[in-house]
Amino acid sequence: MKRNARLITAAVLGLAGSVGAASAEDLVLGSFGGSFADNVKACYIDPFEEATGATVVTKLGSSSQQAAAIRATAGDSDMDVVFADNAFAVQLANEDLLITLDRSKLSNAPDIVSNAWGANDSYVAAMVGATTIIYNKDKITTPPTSWNDLFDPKYQGHVTIGDVSGTSGWQFLAAVNEMEGGTLDDITPGIEKIKPLAKDAVLLYTQADQVVSLFERGEIDIAVWYPDRAGVAASKGLPLAAAYPKEGAVGILPTISIPKGVENEDLALKFVDTILDAENQKCFSELQFIGSVNKKVELSDAVKAMVPTGETVENMLILDPQKMSEVLPEWTRRWQREVLR
Repeated sequence: MKRNARLITAAVLGLAGSVGAASAEDLVLGSFGGSFADNVKACYIDPFEEATGATVVTKLGSSSQQAAAIRATAGDSDMDVVFADNAFAVQLANEDLLITLDRSKLSNAPDIVSNAWGANDSYVAAMVGATTIIYNKDKITTPPTSWNDLFDPKYQGHVTIGDVSGTSGWQFLAAVNEMEGGTLDDITPGIEKIKPLAKDAVLLYTQADQVVSLFERGEIDIAVWYPDRAGVAASKGLPLAAAYPKEGAVGILPTISIPKGVENEDLALKFVDTILDAENQKCFSELQFIGSVNKKVELSDAVKAMVPTGETVENMLILDPQKMSEVLPEWTRRWQREVLR
């Protein structure tokens, strides 16, 4: 069954890398790609492998792809631990596809902020991020202050936004919809506002690191994107800055969870505990430019300048993951029917 599950997952995800059989002491991690995967290896995988002697095999994909794979292999998952944004984690928990995280086996659990834990401990947030406006500060010398700035004709043909299948896409839709007076049950105002922007966008990206190439080639000057990805790119020389709109950026809580049917639950829990460790959290936050959920972590000034803190966090739009799990299927249908055509 495990071998069949792996073949099903490979077909669903189309992921890079081998999907070969794993030994009993292998741990298969579902992770986002690009710089995220690089920093997960440096800060979480390497210390875990050194401490346990186990080997971590990484399978890359978006939240929606990872969720689809878990559903396709329900109860016989070939992934032991999975990163996914909280709306997708809630969906999986509601479908009874995740185990309950046993806090008694997680030595770092007492140091984690209370609101990081999902209902019934079915998942735990591993970090705090945002969907906001990222811009080329060499091309745009006056920082944007509103989501409305993305619709300014002066940026026409130099903008990218995410497709609704990815987190930034549906979060941008939610933010614009609220700005235009819509509700989570009525996204018509947001759809109508975004349609012309989507038509003129350089790309409706589906993978976060596609945006790096667009900035590198000078094809875009401004994007709806993530400050963590922008911070990593800026540290490598791209002239990027984050702008937090007055209406509020949208909060992101990437989670870590363990699907039902894993072969070595205790090993999976050890990896979750490695992710929650203060030293490892600080390592990841500093490299990935993202907030930490461990209360003992102190971030550097350089990271604080890019990630949401203080007033930007207080002004942040935090979407109810339970509600989002209910409305996202309809949002996706309407996006495909009205925005993509």
